[in-house]
Amino acid sequence: MTDPAPLWAPWRLDYIKSTDRDEGCFLCRYRDADPSEDAHNLVIGRGEQTICLLNRFPYNNGHLLVAPLEHVGDLQDVSVDVLAECMSELKRWTGRLRERMSPDGFNIGLNVGRVAGAGLPGHLHWHIVPRWNGDTNFMPIVGNANVIPQSLESLHGLLLNERSAD
Repeated sequence: MTDPAPLWAPWRLDYIKSTDRDEGCFLCRYRDADPSEDAHNLVIGRGEQTICLLNRFPYNNGHLLVAPLEHVGDLQDVSVDVLAECMSELKRWTGRLRERMSPDGFNIGLNVGRVAGAGLPGHLHWHIVPRWNGDTNFMPIVGNANVIPQSLESLHGLLLNERSAD
């Protein structure tokens, strides 16, 4: 068996260097912000116990985050009711992405703990990453660029506006 090859993700450097990481939990900040700031904060949905937003540093076009409102970092500390609402929101937003963007599939994941890959280990959040056939290419490696074909503002509008307005 050979050693695994590194997977380079240079576009993630902006996130790593982001000052937001030093200012506490961005999910709690967005949760507590006035709803009039939702567009600026890329929030697309608020439930009784959940929040959904666009990932400011997406892996792919349409990359969303779904999180409980409560600042909690372990599944064992989340009530079944909150988990049920999170699952309901995952279903809702994958449906919306499917309707509006026609992906061929999704990666949906939850990283629990820093060693498991959680960039924000204190606040659970699920990633929804739409995938299309052929969506990986040479640009991240050769061009040191991650090609996202749509602005976050445009995506925000697409997911929130009525379909006929597209």
